[in-house]
Amino acid sequence: MIRRSFLGLMMAGASVAALSDPARSEVVININKGNVQPMPIAITDFLSNNDLGPQITQVIAADLQRSGLFAPISKQAFIEKIADPGKAPRFPDWTAINAQALVVGRVSREGDGRLRAEFRLWDTFAGSQMTGQQFFTQPENWRRLAHIIADAIYERITGEKGYFDTRVVFVSESGPKTTRQRQLAIMDQDGFNVRMLTNGKDIVLTPRFSPNRQEVTYMSFEGDQPRVYLLQLETGQREVVGNFPGMTFSPRFSPDGQKVIMSLQQEGNANIYTMDLRSRTTTRLTSTAAIDTAPSYSPDGARITFESDRGGRQQIYVMGSDGSGQTRISFGDGSYSTPVWSPRGDLIAFTKQSGGKFSIGVMKPDGSGERILTSGFHNEGPTWAPNGRVLMFFRQNAGAGGPQLYSIDLTGYNELQIKTPAYGSDPAWSPLLE
Repeated sequence: MIRRSFLGLMMAGASVAALSDPARSEVVININKGNVQPMPIAITDFLSNNDLGPQITQVIAADLQRSGLFAPISKQAFIEKIADPGKAPRFPDWTAINAQALVVGRVSREGDGRLRAEFRLWDTFAGSQMTGQQFFTQPENWRRLAHIIADAIYERITGEKGYFDTRVVFVSESGPKTTRQRQLAIMDQDGFNVRMLTNGKDIVLTPRFSPNRQEVTYMSFEGDQPRVYLLQLETGQREVVGNFPGMTFSPRFSPDGQKVIMSLQQEGNANIYTMDLRSRTTTRLTSTAAIDTAPSYSPDGARITFESDRGGRQQIYVMGSDGSGQTRISFGDGSYSTPVWSPRGDLIAFTKQSGGKFSIGVMKPDGSGERILTSGFHNEGPTWAPNGRVLMFFRQNAGAGGPQLYSIDLTGYNELQIKTPAYGSDPAWSPLLE
């Protein structure tokens, strides 16, 4: 396995031979049954000759706990002290503290300076190894290494891809409210390794990742002229998508990364257009006297969801990728905005304003099954984790100085703040890194 991130980091791994048949494992979390009771899991400090082993362990434990599916057991409860991660543990010592799964590992330095990390995941009640892998990377990539290991554990136990080895691009806001500086920023999904992508001289809005992970599209008011830009994350090179009369809003990539879909405002109304990034030709998809905006493709690229006030207030609509069959799907009380199609294709997330509150919710693509996950003074801008199980959004609390980033899973029970150095808004989750 070779994984390469859009920041140019490289990491390789190979399987560690299982000591018993993983098929015997009984440890599993059914994440499709609603509110899931977190699984008790023991994660021992990875053996190392410095602090790096415990630091990697801490990141793995934090990732798994933050998912809401795992409950790491306090190290003070551990009975066995792992001296050799390559040997089978004393399983009764772990079942005695109700650890349904056990993670052990080791970190060492290769002769060429690279880190070598290995881990094993054990089913303590079945007495069998579920998986084992090893990775090689440069020392500065140790946090990413921990996220990849957490993903492997998550996937083996839940049967679905993890989302920890990902990034989030967002708008970092600082300074007084009347003269606030807004910069495009990028961070790990847990809020670490924040890096600014723009200098803050111009207002930036609605950043979105490309499916190829190398580009971000966003809107900027550089020179007091709103334009949609493409930014290459590896090189920092950027270009204007196109010069359009009027305002451009809510740019977003098509699933194949070949098009950008956006809303263009002209003469008081706004309609949805696509631009082919190779030919730079535009195609108009809606033609109304209303405001059509915030378009988002289904993962197969066949349909588009968007918001429109053509019926008198903002509601969510779905249409074919060619603009055909425009159909309203939201019919609850209040107004609906910022629809985003799930990477799984099964749900559309949205912002709902009703009863003096802003809520983040989900519904099926036909409008059925609407569920509110969280409500507050002002919640907005949901974005999906690549496995379609978690949402990130931004919240402005009453009387607070500025917006903050939060995450919540589809149960609505696991809501967490993602702390950033400054205020944060308009988050957009990357696909899984490779």
